[in-house]
Amino acid sequence: MEHQSNSTTKDASLLRDLRFTTLDEAVSEAQQLLESGYVQHGNWTLGQVCWHLRRVQDPSIDGYPWFFGLFAFLRPIVRRTLMPRILRGDSPRGIRTAPIFVPANELDDSAEVEAFQKSVDRFLEHQGSFHPHPGFGRLDRETLHLIHAAHAAHHLRFLRPSENAHIG
Repeated sequence: MEHQSNSTTKDASLLRDLRFTTLDEAVSEAQQLLESGYVQHGNWTLGQVCWHLRRVQDPSIDGYPWFFGLFAFLRPIVRRTLMPRILRGDSPRGIRTAPIFVPANELDDSAEVEAFQKSVDRFLEHQGSFHPHPGFGRLDRETLHLIHAAHAAHHLRFLRPSENAHIG
C-alpha cells in the first residue's frame, strides 16, 4: 500500500468531486483507498478521516456532549444556510472542528477503516430515535443519513487514489 502526504493544499483542482447518497458508498471508497494507496491533499490521513467520521456519526445514536446544546438557538439559521450546501456537495473548506472531533496524528488506516465500517453498520441498523444534530437539530433518519454521507464525501475528497495502484 502506498501513501504519499502532501502539505495542506489550497488548490481545489486537486480535490476530487465525490458525492455519496449512502454511508455504504463512503465505506466502499475508504476501503478502496486503503487497498490502492492514496495521495493526501489535506491535513488528515485516511485513518484520521475515518476516525473523525466515526466520532461525528456515533453521537447521533449515543448523544452529543451537553455543551453542544448551548448554541441550539442558532440551529434554524445553520439549518437554512449550511445544510443545503452540504447536501449538494458544496461543503465549506477550512472550518475548524470542535477539538473532541480532531484525530490524533498517528492512527492506523486499516484499523480506522474497519472501525468506520462498524460505525456505519451500527448507524444503519439503529432502530431507535436519533439525537439532535448539533448544527441542524432534530432530523429524520433519511436526512441524517444524507448529512453523514455528504460529510464523508467532503473529507474523503482530500485523498486521491494512488496513480500506481494498479501497477505490479
